[in-house]
Amino acid sequence: MNSLTLPDMATQTLEQQQPLDWVGMADIALPIRLHGQPIAARAAAGVSLDNGAARGIHMSRLYLALQALEQTELSPALLRQVLERFLSSHQGLSRSAYLDLQGQALYQRPALISPLTGWKAYPLRLRSRLDGQGFHVELRLEIGYSSTCPCSAALARQLIKRQFSDDFADKIFDHVAIEQCLNSSHGILTPPCKRRSSVPMSRPLL
Repeated sequence: MNSLTLPDMATQTLEQQQPLDWVGMADIALPIRLHGQPIAARAAAGVSLDNGAARGIHMSRLYLALQALEQTELSPALLRQVLERFLSSHQGLSRSAYLDLQGQALYQRPALISPLTGWKAYPLRLRSRLDGQGFHVELRLEIGYSSTCPCSAALARQLIKRQFSDDFADKIFDHVAIEQCLNSSHGILTPPCKRRSSVPMSRPLL
């Protein structure tokens, strides 16, 4: 049999290779700390490949630079240090670097009436970039909340008023009877429609 020799593409250089805007990794599991709280985050990290003669970057150097985020409190200064390490480890290859962190911050929230508390998750995203225009960090936070539909509330008040007039049209007003009526399903025919929503908030930090 004739033996076939496969070409080693990694040793070949493309004469007209175009620079790449970004080369890196995504969906990297990474623990970070924010306001003293550990957060299981996902990171996307990369640098530009400005040297057209280069075949690629050193992915492991990006991964090793991310270890600085594991034990130190997250801050804009720390993010800049990591991005600077991205570039210094790819000197001559890259002029721009980015880091995108996503996770959920957990905070305790008090109950409306009881002294108990519960946990609420707030999805967050930190996007940072270092290039010739400087250092930029943006925080995106999603806050969930519940609200009452104003149209539904108006209809509910109308039904309650009508039922109240029917029940007490020919009666002397009795405080106890009115209180019992308002505290029953008969007096409050329908509650307003509730809805859950979320509002995204973005804020440049630097």
